[in-house]
Amino acid sequence: MTKKLLPLLVLAVLSATANAVTPPNTLVVAQGLDDIVSLDPAEANELSSIQTVPSLYQRLVQPDRTNPEKITPILAESWQADAAAKTLTIKLKPDAKFASGNPLRPEDVIFSYTRAVTLNKSPAFILNVLGWDASNIESQLKKVDDHTLTLHWTADVSPSVALNILSTPIASIVDQKLVSANVKDNDFGNAWLKMHSAGSGAFKMRVYQPHQAIVLEANETAPGGAPKLKSIIIKNVPDPASRRLLIQQGDADVARDLGADQISALEGKAGVKVLSIPSAEQNYLVFNTGNSANPLLNNPAFWEASRWLVDYDGITKNLLKGQYFVHQSFLPVGLPGALEDNPFKFDPAKAKEILAKAGIKDAHFTLDVENKPPFITIAQSMQASFAQGGVKVDLLPAAGSQVYARVRAKQHQAAIRLWIPDYFDAHSNASAFAWNDGKSSTVAGLNGWKIPELNKATLAAVAEPDPAKRLDLYKKMQEELQHNSPYVFVDQGKTQIVVRDNVKGYQQGLNADMVWYDNVTK
Repeated sequence: MTKKLLPLLVLAVLSATANAVTPPNTLVVAQGLDDIVSLDPAEANELSSIQTVPSLYQRLVQPDRTNPEKITPILAESWQADAAAKTLTIKLKPDAKFASGNPLRPEDVIFSYTRAVTLNKSPAFILNVLGWDASNIESQLKKVDDHTLTLHWTADVSPSVALNILSTPIASIVDQKLVSANVKDNDFGNAWLKMHSAGSGAFKMRVYQPHQAIVLEANETAPGGAPKLKSIIIKNVPDPASRRLLIQQGDADVARDLGADQISALEGKAGVKVLSIPSAEQNYLVFNTGNSANPLLNNPAFWEASRWLVDYDGITKNLLKGQYFVHQSFLPVGLPGALEDNPFKFDPAKAKEILAKAGIKDAHFTLDVENKPPFITIAQSMQASFAQGGVKVDLLPAAGSQVYARVRAKQHQAAIRLWIPDYFDAHSNASAFAWNDGKSSTVAGLNGWKIPELNKATLAAVAEPDPAKRLDLYKKMQEELQHNSPYVFVDQGKTQIVVRDNVKGYQQGLNADMVWYDNVTK
């Protein structure tokens, strides 16, 4: 699609330069979109795409907006759980329709889960937790009648964990009839859904121009009600300073992903408000233990030394200016069971001792990093602080989509990565950082970390029926990964969004997919 095919309204907004007023009934959002690989909910696993998918698609159940530990029915009307049989019987809302006008059917749910598992894209490991894979998924899902289906799982998890998993973006329900009409080469419509939508969300896709804009228009028949605005334009503005200028002069209604300096410059300015929202977002350094080009990457002594070569306070307080706080375990504060102690600090002398004792000399590695804050800021700090410990770090900055691609292809030596839980259960993060079955695209799997004992511990924790004992198991796992893993957990975020002061009703929650535009007015 060329630029000339973009709607005239979008072209006007994209080319606005100064003192503009955004169109009425249209919300203009300025943020970076270069990380997006796909807007197919079975593939979307990047921050910008995960923030966009909830406007286009709905799930059977989703976390409650005010209390995310509580599961709320969305496309489901009700459900019955049978823990012994590992089964959920789901009643669908009888009047629910997709944006196309097609009614919601059990067949759509079965198709959505089957395609997500069979495609086996990056987020598929979330559904794999249920024991679902391409060889068994069709046998796990059965239509009962026109508004009822049963879901069965084989893994040893409780119905509450199963519901949490079904509340994630990859469990979004797509319109089978519409998607099937756009299948090519048995791809389940994946190529088409990268750029189009087939959901029942508050909005539907009008046009998506990669690296330029996403344009959403209201779905007037959305289950739960039509949104208050007619359209949303999410404009790709890679430079944070440019985003600040757009929101300050009124060319944008919302600005995301602003650096600490931009936020400071906007505090107290007329016409704008800075919203500070708790976030489960975490940044971490990871070494690819499966990359044989650099033997250091699989050396526990090098992992240990690296923990003492990060200037945690300098990053969070001085560089990121309070947008993040030091947090050194794999469960974020806000999730039940999160370990909140931070045993490591910047101590290059201690790191040198560890390296010398292990006989490590001329230590070096390349570091893949997204060329935008906070990632590039953290990476540049690490380059300087690791040098004080005698470790050379060569930065490989690139657009987010390129970094995602390299990590998923396991081509990196090390990377600065972001992680946000997929659902409000400790297993969400444990199954990413402490699980590697050799097949799933978990964090451990993408970094070649072979962990048979931790695999057992992860399965034992998710199967533990006693809540207190379960949380204790996760505490022990956090302590293990904190001290002996290829991960260096750095910080946890506090999302700061800037909005014009006429924007009302914007909602965002602790997790990445908890971004809601449907109640926004201006």
